[in-house]
Amino acid sequence: MARRTTSQWEFSGDLFGAPKPAAKPAREVVSVGDFTRRIREVLEGQFGTVWVRGEVSNFRMQASGHAYFVLKDGAASVNCVLFRGQTGVSRAPLRDGASVILGGAVTVYEPRGQYQLRVTHVEAEGIGALQAAFEELKRKLAAEGLFDAGRKRPIPGYPRGLGIVTSPTGAALRDVLHVVGRRFAGLSVMVAPARVQGQGAAREIAEGIRLLNAWAAAGAELDVILVTRGGGSLEDLWAFNEELLARAIADSALPVVSAVGHEIDFTISDFVADLRAATPSAAAEILTAGYVASRERVAELSSRMPRWVRSILAGTAESVGDLQRRLGRMHPRRRLEEHAQRMDDLGESLKTGVVRALRERRRHGGVLGQRLLAARPSARLVREVRAQVELRRRLLAGARRGLLTQRERLARLEDRLRLLSPEAVLERGYSITLDAETGRVVRDAAEVAAGQRLVSRLAKGRIASVAEGGSV
Repeated sequence: MARRTTSQWEFSGDLFGAPKPAAKPAREVVSVGDFTRRIREVLEGQFGTVWVRGEVSNFRMQASGHAYFVLKDGAASVNCVLFRGQTGVSRAPLRDGASVILGGAVTVYEPRGQYQLRVTHVEAEGIGALQAAFEELKRKLAAEGLFDAGRKRPIPGYPRGLGIVTSPTGAALRDVLHVVGRRFAGLSVMVAPARVQGQGAAREIAEGIRLLNAWAAAGAELDVILVTRGGGSLEDLWAFNEELLARAIADSALPVVSAVGHEIDFTISDFVADLRAATPSAAAEILTAGYVASRERVAELSSRMPRWVRSILAGTAESVGDLQRRLGRMHPRRRLEEHAQRMDDLGESLKTGVVRALRERRRHGGVLGQRLLAARPSARLVREVRAQVELRRRLLAGARRGLLTQRERLARLEDRLRLLSPEAVLERGYSITLDAETGRVVRDAAEVAAGQRLVSRLAKGRIASVAEGGSV
């Protein structure tokens, strides 16, 4: 039954009915916005709540809380929107590949002139065709053992070369090259270009894997293959769910890393590959982790060496202090000379120990340098090694200066002790009088008898005498 709207347009039971054969109205020119708005009024007035069955595709949840997706079947597709404020609606069934029944109202998104279904009810109907095919292939390959952990090969910690199979114009390749260049620019990269979406994409990716294996067999420095692309819907990622590609990954002589889509995306390639990375950038970080760890280890050794040498010098300085306190309590020259010799021995031992330790560290650093040089380390690592050599030179010079300072202090102590010796007292004009017969030192004149023979010891020589009497 035809119905009349409030506008000047006439509509029958169809969406746009033929105008009544009445008098031709005057021409009315409207803007695009008015035209779209009238269409919206007609659609919303023509259809009430509708129920539509189909498969969810390209599901997107925005930060605003609104959900956008496409509902499709084998014949057509329609855009759908589920607004955040729609209460009583479960979003759980809405995922790519899910088959659902939706209830809602037909409306028009005026800025694009695009009709869409504003969803108010969601019912899960079952797994979609693509999702069902995914699960079927997953069960088949799992039964054949292609997912077993025992057949997966370890990823080399220091790969010489990386083969990448992806689109040469995709963001995934740019992300991988950016991370590799930032973390270890010396890693050799070979790209086997392939389409990563659409008909025939799986065959191109599989051919890229075989091509990289052939290059490695011919002598190219390739140790690992990365199969990657950015995120997308289930249909966009379907090339990585095809059996042809899964078997090409399983047959690869080189270990394969799969980094397809975002962290929440899983494909058959992820299960078959030797390692699955959440994103292309994460895969690049995993493959360069060994080089980054080696660079950090060298930096750690360089920072620990000054503390180690300072600890040795502090312990030696404490020992020197103990020796100085013991020498201060001992007067005889023999003890002083023994300790001086001991100081010399300790100094030589310290020097030998420091030189030996530095030589060992230099040898160890040289071994690490050779290993990193063989892996083509960056210029920054060369600068670090040069700085380490300069630091060793400065530490050795500091140790020598410390030993020279200790020797000078010991010489000053020896001079002070020499001033207190008996020889120094005689040099100042004093003498020592001894009993000529007993050799006993005469300290009191009352002890001397008349006619007693005496000997006086001077700074140079001795004088014999006979006492005339006792104390005067």
